[in-house]
Amino acid sequence: MDQAPSSPPRPKIGLALGSGVARGWAHLGVLRALERYGFGPDVVAGTSIGAMVGGAYLAGHAETLEDWARALTKVRIISYLDFRVRAGGMIGGRHLVQAMQEHLGGTTIEALRRPFVAVATDLVTGHEVWLRKGSLIEAIRASFSLPGVFPPVRMNGRWMVDGALVNPVPVSICQALGAQMVIAVNVNADIIGKGRRGALDVPTIAGFDLLQEIEAGQTMAPESKLGALTRRVFRREPSQPSLFGVMISALGIVQDRITRSRLAGEPPDVHITPRLGHIGLFEFDRANEIIDEGEAAVERALPDLRDALAVLGHDLNGNGNGGR
Repeated sequence: MDQAPSSPPRPKIGLALGSGVARGWAHLGVLRALERYGFGPDVVAGTSIGAMVGGAYLAGHAETLEDWARALTKVRIISYLDFRVRAGGMIGGRHLVQAMQEHLGGTTIEALRRPFVAVATDLVTGHEVWLRKGSLIEAIRASFSLPGVFPPVRMNGRWMVDGALVNPVPVSICQALGAQMVIAVNVNADIIGKGRRGALDVPTIAGFDLLQEIEAGQTMAPESKLGALTRRVFRREPSQPSLFGVMISALGIVQDRITRSRLAGEPPDVHITPRLGHIGLFEFDRANEIIDEGEAAVERALPDLRDALAVLGHDLNGNGNGGR
C-alpha cells in the first residue's frame, strides 16, 4: 500500500522587531498572537525596544516583562529615569539596567533558545553592528541607547548607540540568518503625517508632560543645577516646542524615513503594522492598550501570514502545497 507523501517541514520563520520606544510594547502582543496561530519565530532580530522584547522572549521572560510593563504608571516611569548631564545622555539608565538584571542576570545571547541579534550603531563610524554574542543585557542597552537621551555603551572597544539610526526594522538580518519567511513588525508605520494637534508638544511626543511629572514627584531639588537644567530642557513656551520635543520629533522623522527606505529595498514577506499613531513615544504607562493592539495587528495580518506559508508550500495543518 502506497504511503501518503510526507509534508514538507515548516519554513524557517524570522521575526524582525522594530524600534519605537513605548510603542514597542506592541511586540509583546504580536509574539503572543504569532505563537497562538502557529507562527512562532525560529530566529529573532530586534532594534531598540524590539531588542529588549525579543531578548526577553527568547530568554523565557516575555510574561515577566509584560507584567512589569502593564504595571507601569507615570510616577513609576519617572522613578526609573535617573537624570544627569554627563556621559553623553540625559538619562543614565542605571535603574532600568537594575530592573533587567533582576530577571536576565548574566544571560548570554549564545544561551538563548533560538538565534538572536540586537542591532546597534557604531557612534564613530556610523556602521550597523550586529550583536550576536556576549551579555544579553549589554546588547539590549546598546541597542536602545537613544542619542542624547541614554549614554552610549562601550562594547568591544566601540561606542554603541541606538540601532534605529541605521536599521529600525531589521529584516535584512533575518534574511542573513537563513529565514525563508520574514515577518516584520513596524510600530511606527502610521506616525508621520497624522496631523495631530500640537504635534511638537511634549505631551504629544513624550506621552505626558515630563516636566510636570518631575515637579509633581519632586525627584530633584528645584534649586539644584540639575533641576534647573532639566526644566530648561523640557519646558516649552506657549508658541514653541521644547528642546526635548524637537529632538525626539526629529529622531522620529529620521527613523521613519530610514525605515521606509530599508523596507523598500529589503521587503519582508509579511508586514505587521500596529495602529499606534495616537500613542506618544514615552507613554510607557499605556502598555495595556499598546499590547492589545499588537495582538489585533496580527489578527488583521492573518490572511497575509497564511498566504506567505502557502507560497512556500506549507500550511498550518502540515500539508504540502499550502493545503490546496
